[in-house]
Amino acid sequence: MSAPASARIAIDEERVIGRISPLLFGGFIEHMGRCIYQGVFDPESPLADDQGLRTDVLAALRELNLRIIRYPGGNFLSGHHWRDGVGPVDQRPRRRELAWQSIETNRFGTHECIALCRMIGAEPMLGVNLGTGTIEEAGAYVEYCNAPAGTVEADRRAANGAPAPFGVRYWCLGNEMDGPWQIGHMDAHTYAVKAREAAKLMKWHDPSIQLTLCGSSSSHMPTYPEWDRIALEVCWEYVDYLSLHFYAGNRDDDTDSYLALARQFEQHLDALAGTLRYVKAKLRSHHNVYLSWDEWNVWYKDQTMQGGWREAPHLIEEVYNLEDALVVAQWLNVFLRRCDVLKIACLAQLVNVIAPILTRSDGMLRQSIFYPFALFSRYATGDSLDLHVRSPMYATRAFGEQPLIDASASYDAERGEGAVFVVHRGRHAPLMVNLEWQGRSPHRITRIYQVAGDDPKSVNSFDYPDVIRARELPGAPVADRRFSLELPPLSLTVACVQHSRDR
Repeated sequence: MSAPASARIAIDEERVIGRISPLLFGGFIEHMGRCIYQGVFDPESPLADDQGLRTDVLAALRELNLRIIRYPGGNFLSGHHWRDGVGPVDQRPRRRELAWQSIETNRFGTHECIALCRMIGAEPMLGVNLGTGTIEEAGAYVEYCNAPAGTVEADRRAANGAPAPFGVRYWCLGNEMDGPWQIGHMDAHTYAVKAREAAKLMKWHDPSIQLTLCGSSSSHMPTYPEWDRIALEVCWEYVDYLSLHFYAGNRDDDTDSYLALARQFEQHLDALAGTLRYVKAKLRSHHNVYLSWDEWNVWYKDQTMQGGWREAPHLIEEVYNLEDALVVAQWLNVFLRRCDVLKIACLAQLVNVIAPILTRSDGMLRQSIFYPFALFSRYATGDSLDLHVRSPMYATRAFGEQPLIDASASYDAERGEGAVFVVHRGRHAPLMVNLEWQGRSPHRITRIYQVAGDDPKSVNSFDYPDVIRARELPGAPVADRRFSLELPPLSLTVACVQHSRDR
């Protein structure tokens, strides 16, 4: 039997791309379908705590090690007024929710979101409504959340059970305002002027907050990236991040091309990074604006988006398979490789709606995409390293010849630890990958995790929940600066590396 094909990854801890922002491992919850109600919040469930939060879901969210949670939308945001979601629950209004044609009870709102974030150790990232909302409403929301007691909105917060300010640092200036589907859609310049004026009010209330400007809702939009340039030129000095959104899919059932989508993700970031550099130079600015990929995920199978005026309807409850998980893993590789410009990212969404977690009344399920996210969030810390990769190639219809492997690596000098993340895109044969350290040699590979399978379409279900999971393999010492990994086809492999803290 012939030896498997081989690839080589050269690693040098001094070749640093940038610091990995912990906020790259964030999530998104929206008042859509069963993400909130019957998802994170389900007071009628026997699994709920005294605040109505699902304890099993909380445990799974802690496994994901989320650092930031974006809320409350999404398209929902552009028709939502934050005052509907505060105050005594029995006095909150029931409304027709136009974005998803559903009934919104407002039983879950700002206070409940803050409680959820604190329970799992995540920063809240709140959005202000720039569709039907006003700039005054946006400023008042910052006052409500962050001002000390003694003025009308801060006193309203205290009366609602939170005398101390929430201290919400991250805010979004609307959602996908470039999209004709958006409530209150505007052209780029009209949006930019409104966003700038809202930003001024919000930062006058609290100069410490950081603001995200709406960028293009997809790289497929006809206004991309001109929308981004116009909005940035108007708002540059008032904002800290530019958002980008994208949803991947395999509608053509072309697995080889689908598994090469990392190239498209990287091109998307490259275009917007260039736009940032251009606007900064044009304005002769000393201020920096970074990128926030605050909606990203695989979504193409379930297109049910109209709720029929029901509470918590089943909307876009995607079932994820192995190839979806490998695309998610490569997306995270791209995040590490472009962490010099990308500082925030939010997986959309977290529960039930295009989510790594599915619930029913008696339990929950971890979908395939749960595992790569959890592994990256746990082990990608410190600096991202610029790898030199040599790999066999394979043919794709969409992107031509592409490497069989997609890789990233991290090194945390404070912890004396690192990790190497490698996706094997090939479907038919194993691949030997030789890790070679060009700087200091680590002591050992402490453990190895693999997410793999024979069938790219395999899925987890409530009856068979462990078809796809992260399997732990033993590590071994690193000898002569080298370590060999045999990668099964269709796999993510994470090698955890132990260094010495001494230089």
